[in-house]
Parts: sequence; structure tokens; C-alpha cells
Amino acid sequence: MPVNLSKGQKISLTKSNPGLKKVVVGLGWDVNAFDTGSAFDLDSCAFLLTESGKVSKQEDFVFYGNLKHDSGAVEHMGDNLTGAGDGDDEQIKIDLSAIPSEITKIDITVTIHEAEERKQNFGQVNNSFIRIYNEETGEEILRYDLEEDFSIETAVVFGELYKHGDEWKFNAIGSGYQGGLAALCGAYGVEVE
Repeated sequence: MPVNLSKGQKISLTKSNPGLKKVVVGLGWDVNAFDTGSAFDLDSCAFLLTESGKVSKQEDFVFYGNLKHDSGAVEHMGDNLTGAGDGDDEQIKIDLSAIPSEITKIDITVTIHEAEERKQNFGQVNNSFIRIYNEETGEEILRYDLEEDFSIETAVVFGELYKHGDEWKFNAIGSGYQGGLAALCGAYGVEVE
């Protein structure tokens, strides 16, 4: 039975699941009925962060343009351009045992592609969620449904996996940002063109 989290709630992934090594982060959403004249394209990303809260190199940013971290620990499973259908719209696989030692947090974010040009924001997106399940057994460990109404935000940090001593934990963040992917990249130390 998965744990349903509320904003700000934290849970240990490894303490209650001894031996857990490989997880899949599933992200999903539905686009509501407001017609902006353009299709919605939401993009999930993983930022592998050091103690500083920043990436140590550009390759620590895993997204549709860099699908696999050079350590092999984090792999984006591909870009869903429409969000149509039930279940996960995008997935990121994480091998907890292969994460480089200098990485202490992995922030999982979702942005709206070309949000400003298309006049779109997260207020027009419904049923957003993040869930984490055991890749080897398929068992869902946790789920966090975003319930905030983000009327102007074009990027959201859904949650973060973080190392605490010898265990990996998850924090349900649910914080929205204006400025889309560029704003997130700036906050995490990723250079954008």
C-alpha cells in the first residue's frame, strides 16, 4: 500500500524497504479544457545536486536532451509530447546504489515547454502527481498529488530524493516558479543558451 504524501511531508524510501536499489519516478498530469490554441507539452527533469544545492557539472541535469547521467544512475525514459492517456506520462529511473557520492539530492521538476509563447501555466493542468515505485517488484512506495492552483507558474518542483546518513528519503515539495525551465536551470546552476 503506497503512502500518500501531503506538501512538505518527508518519508524514508530505504528504511521501510531494505535492499531497495532501483526505483522509477512516475510523473503524470491531465490538461484541462481551457483552449489556449496550442497543445501542452510538459517536460520532466532531474537535477543531481551537491551539498551546495547546485549541479557540479552540466551533465548533472537529466532531461529530454540528456536522457542518461554519465554514472548510469539516472535515466529519463523519453519525452511525452501530449500527456494523453492514464498513468505515468513520463518516467525517470534511478539506481540509488549507483548515485555518485558527491550527489546528495535529486530534484524532480516539471516544466511547460514554450509556456510563455503558448500562454500556458500550471493552473491549466489538472491531476498532477509524482509517484515512486520499486522497479524490481513494481510495488508503489509513495504518491504525492499536487493540489495547489498554480495560476502563473510555468515550472514546478514536484519533490526531491535526498540522502540522510545511509538512507534515501523523499520530500514532497510542490513549489511553483515563474520563468519555466530557464528559471530552474538558473537556480540549480545549469547554464542555458
